[in-house]
Formats: sequence, structure tokens, C-alpha cells
Amino acid sequence: GIVGVLGYGGGVIGRYCDRPDVFPGVAHFHTMRVNQPASKFYTTEVLRKLCDLWEAKGSGLTNMHGSTGDIILLGTTTDQLEPIFYELTHDLGMDLGGSGSNMRTPEGCVGKARCEWSCLDSQDIIYDITQTFQDELHRPAFPYKFKFKCSGCPNDCVAAIARADCSIIGTWRDKIRIDQEAVRAYVGGELVPNAGAHGVEKRKLDIVDEVTSKCPTKCM
Repeated sequence: GIVGVLGYGGGVIGRYCDRPDVFPGVAHFHTMRVNQPASKFYTTEVLRKLCDLWEAKGSGLTNMHGSTGDIILLGTTTDQLEPIFYELTHDLGMDLGGSGSNMRTPEGCVGKARCEWSCLDSQDIIYDITQTFQDELHRPAFPYKFKFKCSGCPNDCVAAIARADCSIIGTWRDKIRIDQEAVRAYVGGELVPNAGAHGVEKRKLDIVDEVTSKCPTKCM
């Protein structure tokens, strides 16, 4: 069977036991997907409220986070779906994520909030996509699911290329910047090379062998 909340076509995955007569405790065990905040930033207060809500109206089992990126709340009954949805939206200011043949919950990396490598604002992009495609997120309109994922740099920490239909990857769009004073210090043996990954002794860095010859695009 299909279950959900009023007005939404996604966000709830119906789970029913084939033998409710033998296992009445899990006759219903529906999963709810909750749209995570951009880059998964939480306050402990919100996490406590979320856990308290699921402890009271669900199984207490959660998955933070599933491969979809959502907060996964595992196991509740049909009669609790609307009360849970009401508390999520009215008390916690949170929304259901995507499921089924619709746009799935957009996901982004930590971006420039915490990462020195980020070339774009992944949080702003994910927020914008979420707000723009609300209808597609909640009411399935496609023959199959569709995913947006955004990585702030080519390291692609959310595996956007592998796991999304529309992959957004931040790239550097300026001249390569080189700190020539630091280069001279590395070559002269004044600094620990490779950020200490191969030992903490200072030594002269062979800049041709260890840097420029290893650049795949030969940009330097």
C-alpha cells in the first residue's frame, strides 16, 4: 500500500509486515525522510527535539544520514504520520524530503562555511534549488527519481558525479596563484614538505619531481 501526508506525494515510504499476526509490533513500520539543513549543520537543541519526537511517535531508530542525504526516521504507524508531520513543520521548522518518482532532497558539501577548497557557495545553491523546486520535491512529476548534488570543488566530497543526475562542481576560474616566497622556502629546505604527510623533518623539496611533473594538466 501507499501512505503519506496530506498534499504530499513523497517523503514517506510505506513499510508493512507480511505477517502482522505473528509480528504485531511491526505491522506498520513506515519510514519518513526529512530534508536536512544545507551542509548538515544542526544545533544540539534541534537534534534533541527531533529524537524526542521520534521516540514519542516512532520507533526511536534513526539513520543520520542515508545515501539519499536525508534524515531517515525509521519505523512509525500510519496514524502517527500526520501528527509527526505537523510537529516537524510547525514546531521544528523542518520539511519532508523527497522519495519516489520525484526530485530527491538536494544535497551539498560543507562548502565555504568550513572548507578552504570550496570554489563556490554550495549552501546557497542547495538552498536556492530546494526553494525553487518545492513542488517537484513533494509531488512526484517524473517517471523516475531526479537528484541534484553540489560539491564546492573538484574533490567532490558528496560524490555528485557518481550519485546525481545534475552534478554541480565548483572550479577555479582565475590564474593559478603561486606563493613564490613559500616555493623558495620549500626548495631551500626551510619548511616541512607535503604538509608533514611523509615525516616532519625539514628537507629540500624537489619541485619538478614532486609538484610540477605530477600536475595532470601541466598547468604549472
